[in-house]
Amino acid sequence: MLLSSAIAEEPLSPGLTSGEAAARLARDGPNSVADTGHSVLSSLAGSFWAPVPWLLEAAICLQVGLHQYAPAGVVFGLLVFNALLGYFQASRSQATLAALRSRLATSASIRRDGTWQVLPSAVLVRGDILKMSLGGVVAADARILSGDVLLDQSMLTGESLPVEAGAGIEAYAGALVERGEAVAEVTATGARTKFGCAAELVRTAHAASSQQRAVLHVVRNLLVFNGVVALALLAYSLRLGLSTVTIAALILTALLASIPVALPATFTLAAALAARVLAKAGILPTRLSAVDEAASMDVLCCDKTGTLTLDELRITAIRPMPGFDEAHVLALAALASDEGGKDPVDSAITRAAQAEVSRSGRLFDLPTLIRFLPFDPQTKMSAATVASWPAKSEEQVVKGAFATISLLALPHPAAASVAREAQQKGYRVLAVAVGPPLALKLAGLVALSDSPRKDSAGLVWDLQTLGVRTVMVTGDAALTAGIVAAAVGLSGPTHTGPLPPDLTPESFAVYAGVLPEEKYRLVREFADSGHVVGMCGDGANDAPALRQAQMGIAVATATDIAKSAAGIVLTTAGLSGVVAAVREGRMTFQRILSYTLNAMMKKIAVVLLLAVGLALTHHPVLTPTLMVLLMLVGDFLAMSLATDNVTPSPLPNAWRVWNLTLAGAAIGLCLLAFCTGALAIGAFRLHLSTQALQTLVFVSLAFGTQAALYAIRERRRLRCRWPSRWLLLSSAGDAAVTTLLALFGILMTPLPWHVVAGTFAGAIVFGLALNVVKLPLFAGLKLS
Repeated sequence: MLLSSAIAEEPLSPGLTSGEAAARLARDGPNSVADTGHSVLSSLAGSFWAPVPWLLEAAICLQVGLHQYAPAGVVFGLLVFNALLGYFQASRSQATLAALRSRLATSASIRRDGTWQVLPSAVLVRGDILKMSLGGVVAADARILSGDVLLDQSMLTGESLPVEAGAGIEAYAGALVERGEAVAEVTATGARTKFGCAAELVRTAHAASSQQRAVLHVVRNLLVFNGVVALALLAYSLRLGLSTVTIAALILTALLASIPVALPATFTLAAALAARVLAKAGILPTRLSAVDEAASMDVLCCDKTGTLTLDELRITAIRPMPGFDEAHVLALAALASDEGGKDPVDSAITRAAQAEVSRSGRLFDLPTLIRFLPFDPQTKMSAATVASWPAKSEEQVVKGAFATISLLALPHPAAASVAREAQQKGYRVLAVAVGPPLALKLAGLVALSDSPRKDSAGLVWDLQTLGVRTVMVTGDAALTAGIVAAAVGLSGPTHTGPLPPDLTPESFAVYAGVLPEEKYRLVREFADSGHVVGMCGDGANDAPALRQAQMGIAVATATDIAKSAAGIVLTTAGLSGVVAAVREGRMTFQRILSYTLNAMMKKIAVVLLLAVGLALTHHPVLTPTLMVLLMLVGDFLAMSLATDNVTPSPLPNAWRVWNLTLAGAAIGLCLLAFCTGALAIGAFRLHLSTQALQTLVFVSLAFGTQAALYAIRERRRLRCRWPSRWLLLSSAGDAAVTTLLALFGILMTPLPWHVVAGTFAGAIVFGLALNVVKLPLFAGLKLS
């Protein structure tokens, strides 16, 4: 009897009335994933609300108050530049929810007022009677009342195989119906479904970027240090009796000197250049912060099905019984399989049969197929009626679970032990029998498995050498997960069941039977314990964890939902891109670290120089205009460090901002000593005017900063890798612009050429001396 007929004969509930459905819809809300997108204007406005924009906005207000409109315009341009970069990155955040919404069914067959109606899935309510049909998407969580279906729920549960579902079984929203038909009662809709819970987790998931925290802490430390110096400057200026305008200009200069204006832009530029390199290698970062997180990642949570494995059943072994051989067993199994169907077991067998034909020219002298009966969930087997050899009499070929077929066929003493051994290895074991219906003979056993990718073991080993621990997190059974883990080199215990409290990456090598919300919790708790966590997956069930992880990685075969939730998408087959992303991220980290050290050194030195210069000369030694010029020729030309040639870190990086501040302060004091020496020579030996001294301070800061930059770009040895072309060009440009401005007196008082040349030579000596001082400094502060 056909399944649809069987369903039709079941006594069906008339379903809800239209009035009851309307009341429940008003109470529970629509069966949809909420859209929580932000407007363009609100997202753009948020880019102006952060520590660095606040300082730039304060500086603009002070410049306008002092009628310095040109410098104010320059600073405003820098503010807009940084804000637009931040906005374009934030605009990607809604992509995941859009993909999730597109995955849900748009219409459903619902029984209302005693009749079947096709209605938008958004109007489904709890208690509705729902029909699930072949090729459809389940529109809500529902309990099956009658019928049998094969459901692909891997996008939610992570199970490697579709599940047979009959009366009493729960089906989840978003599942694909690959076979059969069933009637079910809706138990949950919208955000209350398993799928809706996953979407809500994606919406609320947020991993604070270590890069964002680093910028915030750097700005905080600079403000605290330079704020104290600025207050001392104010007090001393008042004591000297300087005019209000002079004091205001001095405080504005100190404020401008304290702002690491190009720091966020340099982070973005370095990550963008790294993203370009990765894209050429088939690795696509969807948000630039993922490049930085790759450098710091010390734990990678990895899904099993479709990530470490191929997500494709393959025949692992064929064990023929006496009287048969492997080719004969494969031929019989192919006869009892639906070629071109969606059943993954049948697909694996027919693929193997076609490969054997291609290899040997023929598979076996196949009997003539008379009738084929596809897999029946109730009998747990498929069958074919064939014309047997050589008498052409009719025989049956049956294929199904070993426990089922062994009861129908004549007993074989060795079969049970062979099947048990294969099952203990995590294989799915099928039995094939042939013969007259009442005298079936066991032909052999077929073992199938979802094989690991060829490069999965290499990934685990490479990450281990880089100091990254890999943990498998899967919704599949513990036995299967453990076997795959052993095959790819993951050693350690396997956990199954409810997640324990106080999770750490070292506790287990494998977490099996894990649902999406548990993957999300696992990633979050690892991060809360101080780890930088990556998540590698391929399905919608991985999307919440991919979004929550600091570095989410979607493999090439991942669903659109997983790709939109991830920070990095592998566009080519395999997992080698994960290791490449880690190495490129660590090189990017080293470049950003050099720029951050350079910025902190300069900001601390300049503010201290303002105080020392005021004490020595009783006049400001820098003006706001000169400070803006320093920001342009110094801060922004130094962004070329984002292209520098560096060596990747051997272990995961970490933002030690306090150590970084101490190192920046120490190097800043060295730069202060160089600039103070130049100032003292200019004031007491050369007897330069106040305006000429201001130019000399500008020149000494520009040349001294460049010398220090080349000393600190390598933190582990005296000899450095050759700088990049762009770094050399920017240094030459900085020196040329500084020299021309000072010699020709553009926006400043001119200096004699021998003073500029002497300052340049002194900067070279200073850089060589600093190159020696840096080694014990960086080693002691663990920055090497």
